Amino acid sequence: MASVKQRLSSARVQAFVGRDEEFDGFVRALAGDPQAPFAFYLVGPGGIGKSTLLRRLADHARSTGRLLLELDGRFVGRDPADFERSAAPFLDIPGTVLFVDSFEHCQWLESWLWQRFLPRAADDTLVVLAGRLAPQPQWTADPAWSGLLRVLELGPFSETQARSLLSTAQVPPQLRERVLRFAGGNPLALSLAAAAREDDWSREGVWAPSADVLRTLLSGLVGEVPTAAHRRALEVAAQAWSTSEELLAAVLPDEDAHPLFGWLRGLPFMESTHRGLHPHDAARETLAADLRWRAPNAFVEMRRRLAEEYLRLLREAPEEQVWTVTDELFHLFRDGELVARLRTWSREEEVHDRPLHPEDLDTVLRMATETEGPESAELVRYWARRQPQAFSVYRLVSTGRVVAFTARLALPAPADPEDLATDPVVAAAWAYTEATAPVRPGEHIGVSRFTVYPERYQVPSRVIDLSSSRAQAESARARARAYGFAVWRDADTWADRVRGSLTDTGARPRVGAHTYGVFGVDWRQLPVETWLRHLMTSTPVPAQAGPSGVSRTAFDQAVREAFTHWRDPGAFAACALLRTRLAADLDEPVEELRALLRQAVDDLAQDPRGARAREALTAGYFSGAPTQEGAARRLGLPYGTYRRHLRQGLDLLCEALWEQELHGSR
Repeated sequence: MASVKQRLSSARVQAFVGRDEEFDGFVRALAGDPQAPFAFYLVGPGGIGKSTLLRRLADHARSTGRLLLELDGRFVGRDPADFERSAAPFLDIPGTVLFVDSFEHCQWLESWLWQRFLPRAADDTLVVLAGRLAPQPQWTADPAWSGLLRVLELGPFSETQARSLLSTAQVPPQLRERVLRFAGGNPLALSLAAAAREDDWSREGVWAPSADVLRTLLSGLVGEVPTAAHRRALEVAAQAWSTSEELLAAVLPDEDAHPLFGWLRGLPFMESTHRGLHPHDAARETLAADLRWRAPNAFVEMRRRLAEEYLRLLREAPEEQVWTVTDELFHLFRDGELVARLRTWSREEEVHDRPLHPEDLDTVLRMATETEGPESAELVRYWARRQPQAFSVYRLVSTGRVVAFTARLALPAPADPEDLATDPVVAAAWAYTEATAPVRPGEHIGVSRFTVYPERYQVPSRVIDLSSSRAQAESARARARAYGFAVWRDADTWADRVRGSLTDTGARPRVGAHTYGVFGVDWRQLPVETWLRHLMTSTPVPAQAGPSGVSRTAFDQAVREAFTHWRDPGAFAACALLRTRLAADLDEPVEELRALLRQAVDDLAQDPRGARAREALTAGYFSGAPTQEGAARRLGLPYGTYRRHLRQGLDLLCEALWEQELHGSR
């Protein structure tokens, strides 16, 4: 009868998934391949499967009759002599295989190991180290070690491997999608899900990780969290798609963001990208699930803070950065009904876009001909000549191959007769505006006219995600945009997808052999920020304009303009806020509006959020400080902190004044 050790080894072999390349390299080294390395270094974040692979390699080495030495870095003393005593056979007995797990806990031994210990190894020995931290660069770059050391960075399982693990563990097929979404290919998360008790599944068949599962994952993935501030920083990173130091400072205004960001950056499951820190999927989902379970109100509050910061960035960020903000905003609410219908978060088909260049035109026309026909291709040619800046070309990040293009037209009123005669879709959009709320001179409409991705034609994809992000960012920042329109060939399917976010105009213009649905929104009645909040929360928001016909967006702009011109009597006397209901019944409009604004600023002190905001507004506009930097110095605040309080003050002020605009003074 097999021993317990043999039975455990056999079970591990049967349950082992993936890592074929790493395993095969070790097998060749065991067999004496002269080209194989002497030292293997497995590196990866917690829960990625380093220990599981280490045990599998050890089982195989044992089956060949090799002597094994297995050490755990968590229990290695700080004196190199302790390590040498524990690993003595490695120096004396040929063929010994040394395994060291959790090497990050004894990383201080690294230089000694490479310089003093490993060069004294007995013949035909092998060493396998596994840890969360990569080896120091001098060893991977050392020519002496280049042929002897192989660093193997373990990544998440592929979708195929993850499904294989869940299938082997007999997770019900109808539950695997939810588990895969939570685990993100992380072997620890997948294994815990596979081993979950029946109590861990809801009656609706949706996997909800229990507190025990979450504690295990957090311990494996994150380790010790130094302080409450560090935990809050983790909670930001768990919900934000990417985390910059500026974002941390904005949503955690009472904390010093610099050391917190440095700590986050050093975590082994955190990737550094050009947009900030991006946690591995399993770590992100685990942290978010833990916070939602442990402190649901804090979870909602953190999401709210992030959303408001993204909405601010839509207004204020530099043009070249702002289009990414809607992507990050929607990621916060990716589980919402409307967002889930419209967006995809797959990273397997990542694309990037760039403006249309003349050398791209033939490719774009070929794509249009293949997917929508020659008549549509001629319209692409027409608009590429009229508005080349409206086109974006999409390339796969992995290969650089052009796979798609889009066009977002901006069309001023009155409509150009040539456009109406040439493009039936644009003509239908203008006809809808005339029938509902005509576009005034000086205003314009936006039309997402073409979305052509032949391999995934007009189904949710990263191309549509990115194009929508650009369109929404453009709408948020555009001045005098009256309408926004989107155009889809499969009108019935898209009518269902955009239900609750865009209005089906009912128009079905024909181009060649195909008809198209035209869907729109009147930005004068439903400001972009209100529309985005509606889309994110999947809750109806009334399309409200003030009694004077001023939209909320225009009203907020007028409030900010009034403060900008506070010290210029002539400019203040001409400000747009004097033309709102707020000032309509004032006997001395200019002076009484000034008094009203001063009182509104003072009233902010009654709101717990508003005390510091009131101080910032008073110092910035009423105190006589020559510059905003001077106002910050008067308050003894860093300029960045002062600016955050000032922005919050203006946001709170706009909210309070809008209530007065709608309902009068209370």
